[in-house]
Amino acid sequence: MEDFHISKGKHFYTIGLSYKKADAEIRGHFSLDEDAKIRLLEQAKEEGIDGILVTSTCNRTEIYGFAQHPFQLIKLLCEHTHGTVEEFEKVAYVHKNKKAISHMFRVGTGLDSQILGDFEIISQLKTAFIRSKKIGMANAFLERLVNAVIQASKRIKNETEISSGATSVSFASVQYILNNIENVSEKNILLFGTGKIGRNTCENLIKHTQNDHITLINRTKDKAEKIAGKFNLVVKDYADLQAEIRKADILIVATGAQNPTISKELIYCKKELLVLDLSIPKNVSEDVQEIENVKLVHLDQLSKITDETLERRKQFIPQAEIIIGEVENDFNKWLETRKFAPTIKALKKKLRTMKDAELDFQRKKIADFNNEQAEIVSNRIIQKIMKHFANHLKEDTNTTDESLELIQRVFQLEELQK
Repeated sequence: MEDFHISKGKHFYTIGLSYKKADAEIRGHFSLDEDAKIRLLEQAKEEGIDGILVTSTCNRTEIYGFAQHPFQLIKLLCEHTHGTVEEFEKVAYVHKNKKAISHMFRVGTGLDSQILGDFEIISQLKTAFIRSKKIGMANAFLERLVNAVIQASKRIKNETEISSGATSVSFASVQYILNNIENVSEKNILLFGTGKIGRNTCENLIKHTQNDHITLINRTKDKAEKIAGKFNLVVKDYADLQAEIRKADILIVATGAQNPTISKELIYCKKELLVLDLSIPKNVSEDVQEIENVKLVHLDQLSKITDETLERRKQFIPQAEIIIGEVENDFNKWLETRKFAPTIKALKKKLRTMKDAELDFQRKKIADFNNEQAEIVSNRIIQKIMKHFANHLKEDTNTTDESLELIQRVFQLEELQK
């Protein structure tokens, strides 16, 4: 990247690891919390790196930055995590210059996400840029690149359906409720089990149903109370389970037990009851389906919804890639302009020097010399000449280096650029 006059670092790199090759344990070794990210950026600044972004999620940890060699970035990552260089080398990837740029586009637009079309990463990239900018580690290149990726992400969201439909069991369960239960905001919903799936389901229920009749029950009550406090929900004791099922219109079970926690004997209802079992192994006995007013939907059925959604999303990949190609091409064109910016600046300075010398000469020769008009005319001529040179360099990128060399030689610009 040294030809583009952007950074002291010779090349732009992406170094990182993701769910594709690194399991959860290894990803945990390289995870960075907020404090660690800041410490990493501050050390990078001390070491003379002048452009760097850091992201760390449950699925990936990445550093985008300028360096003489990628090991500078790998070393930073290992020094601020529990990971080792040996571990990193087994599961990591390193991309350089244009490939590093392309990688950020694929990550930021959800094409490289574990769930295709997941756009959560774009907000993390925005946050990473803001963090780097505060510390003085985000240069013009990174700002332009992140903005380009944001633009591509927005276009893909708006112009394709790659992010449509349910993609998690918790979201799929809420979608199922919305599609099959009328007036869901007025129904009594009982959530039994507040582990990870239960928490996510609870958040999706609140977000998408506008229902404030949600009751939580968990074997360990304080876990339920923590979630309830966050969303201002009702918590009942485990001993009240049977009574609360009787009141419920919808029962969601996410207890994560090894044996069924809901049996036929627990359910007595005179009205219709939808039971969603989000657990593996099953936490609701199959015999509850024998009860006349009960409908049981298991995780497997909801998973089919997500599988079908992901398969459907795949058909929009070519459309998304076209959009990425267009935005990335525009970014690379801008990058090329950085390559000849110093030469254009030096040429403009040289032409102005020639203009000033010629106007001085004409003032002495011509009586009543109109200095103001001469300045206007000569500046317009310089502007037109500069536009022709700039357009030529932009349009004919294959011969940019040769053109720059010729301009520098003809106008003797070498000294002005130093």
